[in-house]
Amino acid sequence: MSINENIAQPTVKNQQSINAAANEIDLMSLFGALVDRKFFICITTAIFMLVGVAVAMFSTPIYKATAMIQVEESGGSVPGLDDMAGMFESSSKSITEIELLKSRSVIGEAVDKLQLDIVTQPNLFPIIGGRSFRKFNPINPNDVAEAKFGATSYAWGGEKINVFRFDIPKYAINKAFVVQAGQNNTFTLYSGAGEKILTGKVGEEVTNGVYTLTIKTLIARAGTEFIVSRKDRLNTILDLQAAIGASEKGKDSGIVNLSFQHQNPEYSRRVLDEIAQIYVRRNVERNSAEAKKSLDFLEVQLPEIKKELERSEALFNDYQKNQKSVNITLETQGVLEQIVELDTKLQELDLERLAMSRKFKRNHPNYQGIVEQISAVQKQRDGLAKKIANLPEMQQKLLGLKRDVEVGNEIYMMLLGKVQELDIVRAGTVGNVRIIDVAEVNTTKPVKPKKSLIAVMATMLGGMLAIAIVLIQKALHKGVEDPSEIEAIGMPVYASVPFSAYQDKLSDLMIGKKRKKQTGKKVLAVDNPADLSIEALRSLRTSLHFAMMEAKNNVIAISGPSPGVGKSFISTNLGVVLAQSGQKVLLIDADMRKGYIHKHFDFAWKNGLSEYLSGQQTLEQVTKSTDVAGFDIITRGQVPPNPSELLMHANFSKLIAEIKTQYDIIIIDTPPILAVTDPAIVGGHAGSMLLVTRFGQNGIKEIDYARQRFEQNGIDVKGVVFNGVLKKASNAYGYYGYSNYEYKSDK
Repeated sequence: MSINENIAQPTVKNQQSINAAANEIDLMSLFGALVDRKFFICITTAIFMLVGVAVAMFSTPIYKATAMIQVEESGGSVPGLDDMAGMFESSSKSITEIELLKSRSVIGEAVDKLQLDIVTQPNLFPIIGGRSFRKFNPINPNDVAEAKFGATSYAWGGEKINVFRFDIPKYAINKAFVVQAGQNNTFTLYSGAGEKILTGKVGEEVTNGVYTLTIKTLIARAGTEFIVSRKDRLNTILDLQAAIGASEKGKDSGIVNLSFQHQNPEYSRRVLDEIAQIYVRRNVERNSAEAKKSLDFLEVQLPEIKKELERSEALFNDYQKNQKSVNITLETQGVLEQIVELDTKLQELDLERLAMSRKFKRNHPNYQGIVEQISAVQKQRDGLAKKIANLPEMQQKLLGLKRDVEVGNEIYMMLLGKVQELDIVRAGTVGNVRIIDVAEVNTTKPVKPKKSLIAVMATMLGGMLAIAIVLIQKALHKGVEDPSEIEAIGMPVYASVPFSAYQDKLSDLMIGKKRKKQTGKKVLAVDNPADLSIEALRSLRTSLHFAMMEAKNNVIAISGPSPGVGKSFISTNLGVVLAQSGQKVLLIDADMRKGYIHKHFDFAWKNGLSEYLSGQQTLEQVTKSTDVAGFDIITRGQVPPNPSELLMHANFSKLIAEIKTQYDIIIIDTPPILAVTDPAIVGGHAGSMLLVTRFGQNGIKEIDYARQRFEQNGIDVKGVVFNGVLKKASNAYGYYGYSNYEYKSDK
């Protein structure tokens, strides 16, 4: 196997391990993340709950008017076929009646009668104005609420307006206008842009030739504004069609429930009641339409027949006077009675034929039957006409006049009876629908909003949204929080250093946030040696003792993947811990760009590593002793323009060769490896290389990439120091650090 294959094989395995770790879903870790962010979840949920309660309280209530109509069968079924009706699918009669009820014809009549296309509403104060308007309870009928906050143009309760007429040009349809109440029952109409249009008095019609406005009632303080608009009639009808609810209660029950929702309970009741009344009236008119048509026809024919009868009587009387009371013989009287009977029958059949022609075509069997009856009667009359031809001329003339009078009188009396009969039928006609329950509204229980439901749903939404945010942040945040993830890619974790709150008080840097500069001790291992972080570093000291047995020298280089991982904290306190064990330790701040180890000991940065490497000062001049016995440091010195070139200078190799014989342990604090190449240069002179990673900050791929950067330069990373470990619920399961086993002495 070649060298390249040896290098590639671990890399592939590491990448597979990283991908496997990234694809695993740790349910306990997710649950722990929710526990860690419990305050955020609770606060977000509480905010949503408060918003939901506010929305429920200030939302405009919607009231529901309900009515009930019964639809009956208009005709009886054929005897013997009742049992067979269920064998065939047929639509319910109620479905047809529901469609008729919601037709544009019925609803359009209601819109016109109630003037529903004229929409008026008081101008309410934003957010709280609606609730204030609804909660006002007047003592007297025309009382109005006092204006709040000095906002006199808004309605605060009790204001009313009733617009009787509002005619506007077509281009102004659906546009909002403002009616402002004035003194002494006057008003002013403004356009939406504030342009004055009309001024008038309540109860009087005001017009300028283009706009016409009549206000029937106006109860408001002077200055109060109302929003008035004229809606398109068709759209008003269509909106009302969609808003009217109609459904049959049960299958084929014939009971239709009607409903209409609106923020004004009286408006909803009035509209629904009017629609029901119009529908029932039209149903009656539809059922009595046949009788009405026949009655209208007879009422047109009756005056003509009466005139004809009066003319026939006048001719008959004049003829008798002229002939000096000539009487009809008994034989002629018998023929006359037969002719009158036949002529009356003919007139009756002819009227029936005319009525039939209004319903059927001429080839219809019913119409043809009437025609055949008329032919038969006509033949009988023609036979009697031959007998009349044999009578004397005077008797024929007298017979004809007498016949006209008798026939006209019979027909007129028959028609009078028919008119009275049809009038009774029309008046007594009952529709097949009737109102069972008139429209009513329960003003104590609005159907909307469901206040408790809104509050509960808002609370649930807030909770779910907060949980989703936490889980999304958890999914997007790739920082390692479990040292086992680092060990899974083949890098041993020498120590897990818990986060120290005490160090936060000592240091002017904590997780990248600057604090006020402090004086005095700033080394945790000196000020609080019992801190858990220092205990972890003591464990690291033990691990390093065995790890350095195989190292080429006693130099330890410490780096990290990125800034802010706590390299300087680990380097400084580890050096103190090693010195406290009786070893002679030198700490070198090789971060010549941003090193700040000198601040922990209140030293100045000058006279440090950069001055030594540039040949300005000697080792003795740059080495500074601390208060800790056996612990010396070399600060970074002045920031050079070429830190990497200085580290590659022979003076650095000379420095390492000189100090490794004078000290038991040399710790070199270096910059982040992914930022600059300085750590790789220093690592070439060190016997051991430690990589410091921070809890929740460095991702597993970032750590592996840092290790690869060292390996590319032939440097083997001994292990990882997992710094800043927080005690969180998300990593409390399956990982046991120093925080779980704090062990202090009794005092």
